[in-house]
Amino acid sequence: MKQLLLSLLVASALAGCTHRIEVAAKEPITINMNLKIDHEIRVKVDKELDTLFEENESLF
Repeated sequence: MKQLLLSLLVASALAGCTHRIEVAAKEPITINMNLKIDHEIRVKVDKELDTLFEENESLF
């Protein structure tokens, strides 16, 4: 009985000794988002091509 209590006491003491890892940044994390959006240009070109094909149906 004493051996069982002693083993439970040792197991609970070892369970309390858990490792802790902490990761901290020294300076704030910045995300630079340099995006170029050319959607408007593509729409203009698509519209110009549509009108060109409508005017000259013999191209294709």
